[in-house]
Amino acid sequence: MEPRKRSLEGLTSVVTGGGSGIGAAIALALAREGAGLYLVGRRLEPLESVASKARDMGVRAVCHPADLSLSSGQLEVTKFLTHNLDRLDFLIHSAALHNAGLVEDGGLSDFDELYHTNVRAPLALTQALLPMLKDREGQIVFINSSSGVAAKPMTAQYDATKHALRAIADSLRGEINSYGVRVLSVYPGRTATDMQERIHRIEDKTYRPELLLQPSDVASVVMNALLLPRTAEVTDIHIRPMTKT
Repeated sequence: MEPRKRSLEGLTSVVTGGGSGIGAAIALALAREGAGLYLVGRRLEPLESVASKARDMGVRAVCHPADLSLSSGQLEVTKFLTHNLDRLDFLIHSAALHNAGLVEDGGLSDFDELYHTNVRAPLALTQALLPMLKDREGQIVFINSSSGVAAKPMTAQYDATKHALRAIADSLRGEINSYGVRVLSVYPGRTATDMQERIHRIEDKTYRPELLLQPSDVASVVMNALLLPRTAEVTDIHIRPMTKT
C-alpha cells in the first residue's frame, strides 16, 4: 500500500507557544500533514518533546526558547527566524499569558507583561515575517480567546489584550488579503490546558479537563480552515465545550 499523500509536504510553519496546549496540538497536526516546524516558547524541554514527536513523523523541527514578554526576547526571536527562514507558509500565534483580579487592584507592571506577550509579540513577529508570508501566499492564525469577544469581571487586563489582538487580526486581514494571505482568529472557550488548570485554582473550582475543550479539538478545526481551497477563507472560529459547567 502506498503511503498517504500529505497535504502540506515541504511547507514551513512557525508556532509560538508550541510546547504545550493548543500550540503543541496545532504543531503536531501540521507535522502530520508534512509541514516543518519552528517552535517558539519559554521552556526548551516541552518544545523538544513536541519536536521529537514531529521528527518521528518525518519532518524537520527546530526549537527556539524565548521569553516573549520581553522586548529583547521578541527582537531576538525575530532576528533568529528571519535569519534562518527563507520561506514561511504558516504563522501560528498561540503563546499567551493570563491573570485575574479586580481592576482597582491590577498592577500596571502585570498589564505590561500581558500586553507584551499577548499583543506586542504577535504584532512584532507578524511584521517581521510578513514579507515571506506574502511571497508564499501564506496563512496566519491568531489563537485568541472567548475573552476577546466579551470581557468579564476579574479579567479586565487579560480581556483587554485579547480584544486588542482581535483588532490587529481584523485590520491585518483587510490589508493583506489582496496578497493571497489568509488570516484566521480562533476564540476557544475553556480548554484543557495548563493555563486553564491554573485559572481553576484561582477560581477555587475543581479542574475536570474531561469536561472541557481538548487542544486537539481546536487543532482539528484550525487544520480544516487551513486546508480549505483558495476559493474560501474562514475569518473567525468560535468553539466552546459541549458540556457547560
